[in-house]
Amino acid sequence: MQQLPPWADPDVPEATLDPQGVSRRNLIRGAGLLGAAFTVTAAGAAQAAATTTPSYQAGSDPELVWLVGDHHVHSRYSHDAKYDFTQLAQRGAQFGLDWMAFTEHSNFGHADKGAAAENAEVLKARAENPRMLIFQGLEWYIPAAEHGTVLVAPGANNVALLQQFEREYDGKLTSRSADTPDNEQHAIKGLQWLAAQKRSGFVDDVLVLANHPLRLGIDSPHEIRAWRDTGVCIGMEGAPGSQGDAEPAWVKFRGATNAQRGEYVNNPGTGSFPGFPADAYRTYGGFDWATATVGGLWDSMLAEGKLFSITSNSDNHRTIWDTWTDGVFPPGQNFDSLGWKPSPTNTDTPQAGSDFWPGQFSRTHVGVATYGYLEVMAALRAGRVWVDHGQLVDGIDVRVAPAGSRQRGVTLGGRLRVRRHERLELRITVTSATRPNFHGVLPRLAHVDVIRGAVTGPTATRDSWKAPDTRVVEQVDVHRRTGTYDLRIPLGRAEQSHYVRVRGSDGNRHGAGYLGRSIDPAGPIQHPTNDGDPWLDTWLYTNPIFVDVV
Repeated sequence: MQQLPPWADPDVPEATLDPQGVSRRNLIRGAGLLGAAFTVTAAGAAQAAATTTPSYQAGSDPELVWLVGDHHVHSRYSHDAKYDFTQLAQRGAQFGLDWMAFTEHSNFGHADKGAAAENAEVLKARAENPRMLIFQGLEWYIPAAEHGTVLVAPGANNVALLQQFEREYDGKLTSRSADTPDNEQHAIKGLQWLAAQKRSGFVDDVLVLANHPLRLGIDSPHEIRAWRDTGVCIGMEGAPGSQGDAEPAWVKFRGATNAQRGEYVNNPGTGSFPGFPADAYRTYGGFDWATATVGGLWDSMLAEGKLFSITSNSDNHRTIWDTWTDGVFPPGQNFDSLGWKPSPTNTDTPQAGSDFWPGQFSRTHVGVATYGYLEVMAALRAGRVWVDHGQLVDGIDVRVAPAGSRQRGVTLGGRLRVRRHERLELRITVTSATRPNFHGVLPRLAHVDVIRGAVTGPTATRDSWKAPDTRVVEQVDVHRRTGTYDLRIPLGRAEQSHYVRVRGSDGNRHGAGYLGRSIDPAGPIQHPTNDGDPWLDTWLYTNPIFVDVV
């Protein structure tokens, strides 16, 4: 039976919670969502999911509970990963996850045998971890492009959907990896097929997120826009996994020579979009160039007035400093013949790896009013999402409202309709970190950046990656502030439709943004090769809030 997370369950004594658990309980207690008010029955889940989309007209969204999750995790049911489901679920619980998704690589062995066998493992992991929502998904090899998370609501047909999708629309399994117009169209057909499965009621919900979009440079802007326009691909990884790849002590231990956060070590190659600069193949403060560049690719999509979410996750395959090694196949067997790898065995020696455990470093926070699988998916689709690294803060609430009004305001992913010339304000409530992070450091938020961009409508050039009207309009120094505190930032009069998003940093590494200091005076920067300690350069990003001027 599914149970609430311990911090949300009033029957769990507060004395048993860690400081962050106490902090999270206090937040939802203030919102009146503790315990029964936060539960939803299976029978009412679909209706609840449908009604938790932000209201665009009222100008005031409800109080939300922010669930911590990871939508991109691999187990030994992926050919290049090694852990058991039990190991990963226990680690996720240890590091504070409320939800996670196992997204195994597409593979003939997985499609033929692994996906069905994996489902039994997922059911077992759910039974062993009743306070966590555990999804079974897929990492799709997108035809003519990179990878993507396919996230499916649990149900009688979720495995059948994944298997058929894998066989018919996966770029690797259908030999459609090459960068051709026909293969690009096949990816669109796959997304349209997924949409049809939801419309028909075959599954309750399905969505797609583009993974590590600029790692190889093969996700061109027009492809990402085309995926978005299907309504099924609702966002992308703003920050990739593999954040431990360039941790200096780990680099030294394994003798690495070309380590970067996120394993972003590539250069333009066959199929790479020629319009991306060479710098696009590196991370900035651990975030993908498409997200980290103010006025860049993400902003160029938001400037069209259409929501496109960002996430952050572990992409866990092999954890740094971990001593587990791959299991040994029985004679005559391999991954394709079994559909999985044998369970790993422990050693006394750290094994190869570049990742953190789920929830250990990267977190995706989704805002819900009730607790359940469909609610998490509805929140992702609605854009009620913010992400952080290194447990930078315990919480952040961001809303736009008419200046001086009593309205709570519209929150992340939402739209506020206002009259021209109406004065607006940005309302931010920050809850500082209340415990050392999983590196033993108490994080401190140093500044909050307000990023604003004009909504100019559909782009004439589908391969555009610039939004010239987007820039940092305010940087608020908060390094001396602790506890829970409010920021009220005037946004002036609404003269045209626009969007606002928020970024924060620990203040350790800054430089002029990729498009210049006048656009981003103190933004994230690249790390030197082999010297990217992720714990000393942590950031948070929120999804946008749109303002529609009428």
